[in-house]
Amino acid sequence: MSEKSSSNYWKANLRIIFICMGIWALVSYGFGIILRPLLAGIRIGGTDLGFWFAQQGSILTFIVLIFYYTWYMNRLDREYDVHED
Repeated sequence: MSEKSSSNYWKANLRIIFICMGIWALVSYGFGIILRPLLAGIRIGGTDLGFWFAQQGSILTFIVLIFYYTWYMNRLDREYDVHED
């Protein structure tokens, strides 16, 4: 892999890491803690949405982000020809 290609690969890798971390922080800290009073009026599954995000939503979002990151990195690896196949 050339130096420019390697640099672009790592820029794309870091970009998706920061995006995933931002989404995770928004859901877990933002929705579950900081914005909980605003979400208290919205009911889901017998409880308010803020409590749901703090207890279930952040975990489910994290699992979805893991699968998305895996799919994206496999695609990126094939694009830059650094896949393991």
